[in-house]
Amino acid sequence: MKLILISLFLLGGLFFFTVGTIGLIRFPDLFSRVHSAAKCDTLGAVLCLIALIIYNGFAFSSVKLLLVIVFIWITNPTATHLISNAYFSSMKDKEVS
Repeated sequence: MKLILISLFLLGGLFFFTVGTIGLIRFPDLFSRVHSAAKCDTLGAVLCLIALIIYNGFAFSSVKLLLVIVFIWITNPTATHLISNAYFSSMKDKEVS
């Protein structure tokens, strides 16, 4: 049962990583690409880390992995916002000149 649950989480993570990669290739502009990559990357990484927590059992290493999940949840949207904001500012500067 444990291996089935781990496999489901890993396959879910792989699915979201694949969808994010396809989104990076198919979407036309940076905003769409960043949106696709950020959402799928965050969820894919979290699902893979949850599978690793289940595999290792609930020990001190699981607490470290939970901290990594929290770090990903905080930094990925922040980085996405900053990248999009910098691109938008650079596009606005080009329109003015």
